[in-house]
This record gives sequence, C-alpha cells and structure tokens, in this order.
Amino acid sequence: MGQYFIDLAIVGVLIIGITALMGVITNGIGESVFGGSKRTEHVNETMKTQTGWRLVGGKKS
Repeated sequence: MGQYFIDLAIVGVLIIGITALMGVITNGIGESVFGGSKRTEHVNETMKTQTGWRLVGGKKS
C-alpha cells in the first residue's frame, strides 16, 4: 500500500512538472518566433512610466 502512494506521488510530481515546463518552453518559443520587434514593448512602457520615481527601501550608498 505504501508503494502505491509513493508511485502516485512520483507520477503526480512528474505530471505537474512536465506541465509547468511545457508552459515555460511554449511561452519562450512564442515570444521569440512571434514577438517580432514588439518583444520589449511592455518593458519599455513600464520604464517610461517609472521615470522620475523615487527609490524606496534598501541601503543608501
């Protein structure tokens, strides 16, 4: 009975892990193939929005 639960846990971890990796890999391929020149559009807009903001927290050097 204990071996059944070990096998079930292993299969569950493999299924969840493979599913998560498929999502990351598919997203990477999609961004590189279909991203084109607008690949960093959201990052650039965020940087424009945050221009002039004060830094909060951390050590002052």
